Amino acid sequence: MPRLHLGDWVDSGVDWLVTHMSWLFDAIKTVVEGMYDGIDTVLTAPEPLLLAGILAVLAWWLRGLVAGVLAFAGFALIDSLDLWDKAMSTLSLVIVATVIALVISLPLGIWAARSKTVSAAVRPVLDLLQTMPSMVLLIPAILFFGMGVPAGVVATLIFALAPGVRMTELGIRQVDAELVEAAEAFGTTPRDTLLRVQLPLALPTIMAGVNQVIMLGLSMVVIAGMVGTGGLGGAVNEAIGQLDIGLGFEAGLGIVVLAIYLDRMTGALGTHISPLGRRAAAKARAASGPKVWNYRPRPVVAVAGVAALALVAGGLGVFGGSSGTAEASATDVGKGKEIKIGYIPWDEGIASTYLWKELLEERGFKVTTTQYAAGPLYTGVATGQIDFQTDAWLPTTHAEYWKKYGKQLDDLGSWYGPTSLEITVPSYVKDVNSLADLKNHASEFDGKIVGIEPSAGMMGLLKDNVLKEYGLEGSYDVVDGSTPAMLAELKRAYAKKQPIAVTLWSPHWAYSDYDLKKLKDPKGAWGKGDGVHTLSRKGFASDNPEVGRWLKDFSMTEEQLTGLEAQIQKSGKGREQDAVRTWLRQHPGLVDKWAPVAKSGGKSQAAG
Repeated sequence: MPRLHLGDWVDSGVDWLVTHMSWLFDAIKTVVEGMYDGIDTVLTAPEPLLLAGILAVLAWWLRGLVAGVLAFAGFALIDSLDLWDKAMSTLSLVIVATVIALVISLPLGIWAARSKTVSAAVRPVLDLLQTMPSMVLLIPAILFFGMGVPAGVVATLIFALAPGVRMTELGIRQVDAELVEAAEAFGTTPRDTLLRVQLPLALPTIMAGVNQVIMLGLSMVVIAGMVGTGGLGGAVNEAIGQLDIGLGFEAGLGIVVLAIYLDRMTGALGTHISPLGRRAAAKARAASGPKVWNYRPRPVVAVAGVAALALVAGGLGVFGGSSGTAEASATDVGKGKEIKIGYIPWDEGIASTYLWKELLEERGFKVTTTQYAAGPLYTGVATGQIDFQTDAWLPTTHAEYWKKYGKQLDDLGSWYGPTSLEITVPSYVKDVNSLADLKNHASEFDGKIVGIEPSAGMMGLLKDNVLKEYGLEGSYDVVDGSTPAMLAELKRAYAKKQPIAVTLWSPHWAYSDYDLKKLKDPKGAWGKGDGVHTLSRKGFASDNPEVGRWLKDFSMTEEQLTGLEAQIQKSGKGREQDAVRTWLRQHPGLVDKWAPVAKSGGKSQAAG
């Protein structure tokens, strides 16, 4: 059967949309960013415990005293884990996605309930949205809206759209037909029949749909974190990339708290606004009798509680930050200008990224760093969403990315090299010294080579070139994973003295921590060594001439790079910038060398 080039047609359609409909995507992006920024500003303006109190009062009003106490405890836990800002960012994203999804899904569900033709036409589209892998939705979202919140919001609302439509249609269709006929018999207009009969009776089902939209939105935030939305999803994504179990658990717990709170509040709200729900709740309270833990204040009392909290917060000055202004200095080159750096979770990428974060912040810039996979990272820099990245392996390892995006990027030069790619085994593995030796020892390694991120250029070289060149295609499978997962496998096997073959590169701190040997490559299948380059968005160096000059002149020796990587490993996860500061204190003068500024009073600025 001939090959159906469906993917090529989809690519062509997406390219046409990007070329001819960019004005529409820009408008949507502006609206989404405006909504998100507004909600995020409101949620992050008060002190965390103040907002936790307000949300607890809301829970008390909707579900009772116990719910209010548990809500406060849950949000206080998030604050104690230092995840408050990330949690509010996630909540803002979910609220925006939910609002837009409901604006689309509720009218569409009503239309489908009143028209069998519309229902038949919408059903396969909803089936497609619900069954399509959620990560696939990120690809067009990135192309249409770039990196960051807009892409995450759009992908989230598309994924969460279907339950809102289905449950709205189902709720209206389930309303007793005799009630509708009775309303029409009394001369009620179709519009009044919908608003006064069908929608009120369908509210419990519709609110169940709203609940599902919110829950699906929360389930999507982790995947959306891959495109730089930040928040708890970004923290989980970072934890996965660095195999940080602790951070992953904490961020996951934050998502659980948000999910439980939103689930319980939407369920209670559905009961409050539905006539049938209010009647059932009143009967349940009458049957059980008055209990302190079930007491719910009247709306006026709840509003008064929120107002009291706000007044107390105002009196204590817990809104906003310090009103003081920092004094200008000769090192304040950036004057608070924001710079965005992206990085791949490779050791030299982490080290160089946090090094430049510290250098630029010492020079007065506001720096944000975000972890990505290689594909989204190159896309983000090429589209201008990210200012620069410091871990481009050229001309070989990242050749495919350079071929695709090179015209949209500025190469600020190589700061380290040459590098080398290799398959590495522990030194205790005998008779395996070159890639050619692997073929006769496949059983020792269980026919597996433990790899890193499948998007990494070296993985493509390994699968397409190295295995073929040495006749290993039928003998070995390459296990895709991540750099931390590969290192964890190496550590586990090394401790047990078990044979293992992993993908590694030089320089890497693993060679100093373990006794390893690089397998020789007599056929040159890996190609020549790369340089580690800094790539920026088009025009970054022109917009920031001093930073551009610093990056172009930047270079590190192998001793410096491996020493910094070792210090980061020693400091542990989440303390990368602290490790950089410690390392810089041990190497005075490097700050002034790498980020020189005009001298003040005839003396050089301190190296920090």
